[in-house]
Amino acid sequence: MAYSDFTLAEVIETFNLETVEELGIFNNVKEIEPTALLSQTLTDHLSLIRIGESEKFKSEALVFPVLVDLKRQVGSLQLFSGRDFNVDKERKLNGRFDFLLTQSKEQLIIDKPVIIVVEAKKDDIGEGLGQCLATMVAAQIFNGLAKGSYTCPVMGTVTTGTTWVFMKLEGAIATFDLAEYSIRQPSKLLGILASAVI
Repeated sequence: MAYSDFTLAEVIETFNLETVEELGIFNNVKEIEPTALLSQTLTDHLSLIRIGESEKFKSEALVFPVLVDLKRQVGSLQLFSGRDFNVDKERKLNGRFDFLLTQSKEQLIIDKPVIIVVEAKKDDIGEGLGQCLATMVAAQIFNGLAKGSYTCPVMGTVTTGTTWVFMKLEGAIATFDLAEYSIRQPSKLLGILASAVI
């Protein structure tokens, strides 16, 4: 089993998580205007997206540019893509992530704290929730689990490239924002992602 094998229900049960569901949890975050480069990139890339486009294409065309712009504007972030993140194989917390952001100064190795996990899915947001939450649990453990108390919250998002859904894991409480956010509101996306950093 790996991150991708977990359903949402399995993650919640396996790791004894409590869930909170609310609509628009991140509605009031301070928005961050995208750079002119990101705005132009999204305009260009959105015109290339067709129905049924591959997950890889959307990930490269839409998700990566947003994350690079976040790094550009917030600084002190490292961005990793498609790497192994084997935290605890006995508990099935192993596999690859799509994107991971840390507040570490390390550029060559993943170091703590991991603050944001991004899971890109072709068409089905719901399909990625379990995988994303399992990776967030691993990130929380990786960040430092001491005597049962988790040291810092981890944000996660599942995206089709055009639609983004956010969640936060703090201790044993997984909070899901039931709102869907659009790539056509990059200032909102950047603001929500930055809220995990600032």
